[in-house]
Formats: sequence, C-alpha cells, structure tokens
Amino acid sequence: MTLHAPGRRPRPGPGDEPPEGDEAAAHDVAQTDPGAAEAGIGALADSLPWAPRNLIVPYLLLMLSAYQAHGYWLKRQLETLGFMSTNITTIYRTLRQMEKQGLVTSYWQPTDEGPAQRVYTLTDLGRATLNGWAGALQGYRSMIDAFFRMYGLGAVPPMPGGPGTGAPGQPTKEERE
Repeated sequence: MTLHAPGRRPRPGPGDEPPEGDEAAAHDVAQTDPGAAEAGIGALADSLPWAPRNLIVPYLLLMLSAYQAHGYWLKRQLETLGFMSTNITTIYRTLRQMEKQGLVTSYWQPTDEGPAQRVYTLTDLGRATLNGWAGALQGYRSMIDAFFRMYGLGAVPPMPGGPGTGAPGQPTKEERE
C-alpha cells in the first residue's frame, strides 16, 4: 500500500482487496482534529473524503527532517501539535510502512535503561515526499483560507459562469431571447 497525498488515493483495481493488518493501520494513519471527539465531530471528520487524520504522514516527515527520533518521542511531539488521540501502535505501523516505501530508514539504538529503541531518519525520497506534501498542503491552505473568508463574512460563494451560462439564477441565452 502507498501513503498518498490528500485526496489522491488510487482507485482499486480488479482483484484488489481491502487493506488488513499493518496496511489497514497505515491506511488510517492518524486521528481527527484535536478536540473533535469531545465536540462530537470525530465521526464526521472520519467520513470526509480527505480527513485531517491523514496529516500524520507529513508531520512525521517534517519532524524526521529535523531530528532522528524514535516513535515515543514522535508521539509526544504530535501531541504538542494537537494529535492527542494518536496511539503509539498507529505511529509505529505508519513508520514501518514509510520505511517499506523508502521514505525513512531505521536502526536500533541501545539505551542505558530498558530495551533498545528503533530510531528513524528521513531519506532523500522522504525529503522529496515531504516537499510534495508541502506543495499539496499549500494548495489546501489557500482553499481553506478562502472558505473561512466567505464563511466568516457570511458571504455567498461566487457563482460559476455568468449570464447565458445556465448558472443558477441566470437566464440562458434561449431564455433571454
């Protein structure tokens, strides 16, 4: 399975089966917006075609572009950014999937206390993927900013087309004649 940029999932092909196990967890790579469950909108966010839960991938790539890190450290960082309900299993499954895709590499680092920790680092392909996510998210940011400008002002979204195009509320050429 491939982790895709927002809104860009491939269509299943003949014989494709739904993801299971690690792939299913990587498919559902994060949780909803902070506070969404408390606000009662978690299920709504999960049902959207591009849900905020997909943001864990670019955030992991971004953190690993600056630090070599293990999963528990990454989880703490995600929590400071508002990913409060992301469980450690999801993070490690996502990291393993990213490693299979060549986005990150890992090695075992011994510790003075407790077991060794798997430490992840970003690869060149991971950096290129991060750049792709940044471009995609910039486009979404522009769209979201426009949404909130209209929403905050109570503005009506612009009408597509104009006179003669058959846009709602506009007469067609035939209707004007």
